[in-house]
Amino acid sequence: MSDRELLAGYVDTWWSAIGDFTTLLDELDPDDWARATDLAGWDVKAVVSHTAHLESLLGGGPDETAEIGDAPHVTGPMGQFTEIGVITRRDVPPAAIVDEIRARTGARHAQLLADVPDDAAAPAPGIFGMIGWNQRTLLRNRPLDVWMHEQDIRRAIGRPGGLDTAAARHTAEYLAEGFGFVIGKRIA
Repeated sequence: MSDRELLAGYVDTWWSAIGDFTTLLDELDPDDWARATDLAGWDVKAVVSHTAHLESLLGGGPDETAEIGDAPHVTGPMGQFTEIGVITRRDVPPAAIVDEIRARTGARHAQLLADVPDDAAAPAPGIFGMIGWNQRTLLRNRPLDVWMHEQDIRRAIGRPGGLDTAAARHTAEYLAEGFGFVIGKRIA
């Protein structure tokens, strides 16, 4: 399989995950947005805000900054980065955050379809490339991240599902690759 075919497959799976994610968000009751998730310090709105932040960065949105303050659940630089989207969207209505996700991912999807990356080893754009990610890592991680956050929300609102989707299969296959390594470490 060529790099272009591989990366196009990841784009398709990510786009499917975005559709599943936003469909779930459209079904949330107003009270659901404040339900606590398994992610320390985050409710459903925080999870959605974080996702919007990452998708905005990838979809051409502006760099965002925020004063994190003393948040006990933020324990390092990655935590500080992921908290930015939560803080900058704190006063934004949920519907506007969902609209942002749709707009930014729609723009990015159109751009990716028009010009599918053809070099998996090429640096990822923006901050993702700055942390050493290549196109393969970025495009492979996005469906996993979106699907995992869908599951965070589903657990918080008591609405299981989404286990038979393209993103669920992608995530299971991706995570299964590490089982041998984990078992080997446990044996050693």
